[in-house]
Amino acid sequence: MNDYQLLKDYVRAHIPYYVLAIALIITSNVDQSALPRVLGQFMDELQQGTITHSSILHYSLLLLFITISYAALFGIGQYTVMRLGRKFEYTTRQQIFYKFTTLSESYYSKQGTGKLLSYVMNDVTSVRESISNGVNQTTNAVFLLISCIVMMLISGIPISLLVISVCPLVIIPFLVVYFGPQIKKRSMKVQEALATMTESAEEQLGGIRVTKTFAMENIAQTRFGQTVDDIRDSQLKLVRMSSLFQALLPFLGSISLVISLLVGGYMTLTHRITLGNFVALTLYLRIIMGPLQQIGNVINMMQRSRASLERVNRLLAEVPDVGDSDDALPLNHIKEIRIEHLNFAYPNTDNNVLRDIHLHIQAGRTIGIVGKTGSGKTTLVKLLLRVYNPASGSIRINGTDILNISLDSLRQSIAYVPQGGFLFSTTIRDNIAFSNREAPMSEVEAAARQAMIYDSIASFPNQFETKLGERGLTLSGGQRQRTSLARGLMKKASLLILDDSMSAVDAVTETNIITRLRQERKGKTTIIISHRISAVRHADEIIVLDQGQIVQRGTHEQLLAAGGIYASLHQIQEEGLQHV
Repeated sequence: MNDYQLLKDYVRAHIPYYVLAIALIITSNVDQSALPRVLGQFMDELQQGTITHSSILHYSLLLLFITISYAALFGIGQYTVMRLGRKFEYTTRQQIFYKFTTLSESYYSKQGTGKLLSYVMNDVTSVRESISNGVNQTTNAVFLLISCIVMMLISGIPISLLVISVCPLVIIPFLVVYFGPQIKKRSMKVQEALATMTESAEEQLGGIRVTKTFAMENIAQTRFGQTVDDIRDSQLKLVRMSSLFQALLPFLGSISLVISLLVGGYMTLTHRITLGNFVALTLYLRIIMGPLQQIGNVINMMQRSRASLERVNRLLAEVPDVGDSDDALPLNHIKEIRIEHLNFAYPNTDNNVLRDIHLHIQAGRTIGIVGKTGSGKTTLVKLLLRVYNPASGSIRINGTDILNISLDSLRQSIAYVPQGGFLFSTTIRDNIAFSNREAPMSEVEAAARQAMIYDSIASFPNQFETKLGERGLTLSGGQRQRTSLARGLMKKASLLILDDSMSAVDAVTETNIITRLRQERKGKTTIIISHRISAVRHADEIIVLDQGQIVQRGTHEQLLAAGGIYASLHQIQEEGLQHV
């Protein structure tokens, strides 16, 4: 994507408003450039002694009109451009967030939350400033320069004097060629340092409770301080380069003014130009110093925004690893899942997490999956959800390859309850009814009862309208898991996957939840992943994974009789319960 394509597309879509705003700013520049000429004419009449009271009134009213019209035209034009810039900021942030929702898990595994937030906050703001202030200042600088030059010619100022006076300004294009890339390079480093700082701040604040309980505040301050130091160093390098560039432009303008005073003053004394022309020339050169300063600001701004645009463009150009095929089919109801010769390794790794998996899940059955940590249990259900695509082998649902099923309909058909039980910073009701915000309260309460969380919620002062803290930290670990379970049950999907989602719940509560699940989901398909044998012992079939392979399968009784990993886990857990 072209560096400025994002801006070009936006400006093209709003071209009438930009044309109007630019026309207003140009007209205001013409007004402003008329001031020195009017003052020059006034000085000539004053020197010649032809000034009258009516002439003074005429010039005063003319200057007042020029001043008011300039303020009105420039103000409206600037407001229009600024408003368009804010709209760009809003739409681009929406576009970036939409992009976030389409990206695959493999992308997020490589990116920190802070860096992602930096796209939305720092980068978009930098680009917005360029499209607002950049358009204002560029239009104002360019056309004010043109207007001043035209007015100087109309005023009768000799061309030779103009050429000599503006000669130092010829150096400006060479300065732009040298300083532009340098400023862009340093701006990119500043944006990257800001992203790192945002990521560090998000991490430190997210773990502030752990930091305080370990009394490690000094370490946290040092780590964050290092990222702040990096930003300071990067910004100082940028500021030094930008300041030097911006100082050189008005310096050249001042040199032009000095030349005009020397040469113009001599020509005035020798009567080769009038006093009015000399005053007008010095005023015009003084006005020109403003646009020169603006040109420096715009170049700095555009180079900084270009660095941000490159980052945003890279994000928007990201292609998800997982997406719908051109002929993706909708899925209405999961009747059968058949997995054959399934192998999978995570991106940028060589070791297979799953190896030659064969599994047949019929509708209405409950499947238990157990195994040691790292055996591939969660990876298997992530492939069912198409968080990742299978490396080899196949997963077929109702006879259709999972790669040919639309992602939206697939995930709508599955209710997945992970171990973490992430909750949003809103009410308990909104969290449970996440899949259907319009659901009646009776359904929300029913899901809470099934998850054995209803009594806890009822004890809160605001009950289901209780607002949770960040990530649901208002609740205990077990309460968060049961609220997350209620959210999964609320979805009423044809396939329910519980991924160790009762690990923080006591054994008695877990048993009661499993009993209710068996009653409520009779005839529906359920997959239960757990380290606890008690959670899967009533499953129609239990799968035992070890090092990515299915090493045992059968009912609870069959696996106990066969010995092996399952029987060992059962014995260890039974002995643990006896010692409690």
